[in-house]
Amino acid sequence: MTTYVISIPGTFLHEVTETQRTAVVRHLRPADPQHTVLGQSEDLDILAVNDNGTFSIRLEVEADDSHSAEQHAKQVATTALREAGITEDDAPLGPTAVTGIDT
Repeated sequence: MTTYVISIPGTFLHEVTETQRTAVVRHLRPADPQHTVLGQSEDLDILAVNDNGTFSIRLEVEADDSHSAEQHAKQVATTALREAGITEDDAPLGPTAVTGIDT
């Protein structure tokens, strides 16, 4: 297994409350890249939100290959958003990208 850091862009199409943001981060916490050497050296935030509603989620996942890592990360992100009360229609996600690999 290889450890990957995956970045997933998205856009909040509606106003997201601080409570919802906190809930998203709480649900993503087990995959926080800050707990890896990659995340610590790059000072990666698990959820970065811009003033215009765009955001980026960065997750650490273990997988056999980059494609599997990207699929798993997107599933984790979608689930975290849903658990915080944010639907896929409210926050569509963009294409995933591998931004770090630690073998």
